[in-house]
Amino acid sequence: MNLILLGAPGAGKGTQAAYLSAEFGIAHIASGDLFRKYAAQGTKLGLEAKSYMDKGQLVPNPITINMILERVADKDCAAGFLLDGFPRNIEQAEALDAALKKTGKIIDRVVYIKVSNDELLKRLSGRWICRDCQTPYHEVNNPPKTKGKCDKCSGELYQRDDDKPATIQNRLVEFNKQTEPLIEYYTKKGNLVEVNGTQTPEKVWLDIKAMVS
Repeated sequence: MNLILLGAPGAGKGTQAAYLSAEFGIAHIASGDLFRKYAAQGTKLGLEAKSYMDKGQLVPNPITINMILERVADKDCAAGFLLDGFPRNIEQAEALDAALKKTGKIIDRVVYIKVSNDELLKRLSGRWICRDCQTPYHEVNNPPKTKGKCDKCSGELYQRDDDKPATIQNRLVEFNKQTEPLIEYYTKKGNLVEVNGTQTPEKVWLDIKAMVS
């Protein structure tokens, strides 16, 4: 089974992707994590991607597409994969479709997690990450036991540049301008399902599971 998760930054794609990956035994490919991995390795593609992410801008299509297609070709994706955060525009979607067609694969379902901008701002501006183990926290919904310190490894918590209010606004503008047309694109293809992302994570998961099973 090959799936795509659509939704603005902070919509909860990461949480639902983990559920889906475990339930169906498919590889979870998060574009943001992939970008940071490449950046940490100091590759040319990774450093180029980081320069855009730090400004809250979408990584240009050529960089993103090359990274994703290379990852989808890995052996652990043979039984299926879940794309989280990709594609973000029509050009990327068309490039993905063309690449999959060459291997006889298709996208079975596209899950769109819908959340209002006001709710997204609230969620993202309170998000903090452990510098050592990358465990996420939230000032309101999931605060650490000790402020500024990770519960799991006692590492320092920090706020990514792309989670700061001004940058969040830029990210949402970019999402609305470039990504939302994908909803129409996949609706026309007949494989898109829409889920109310303002519900509890557990309820969102039950809805998604019922739609893709």
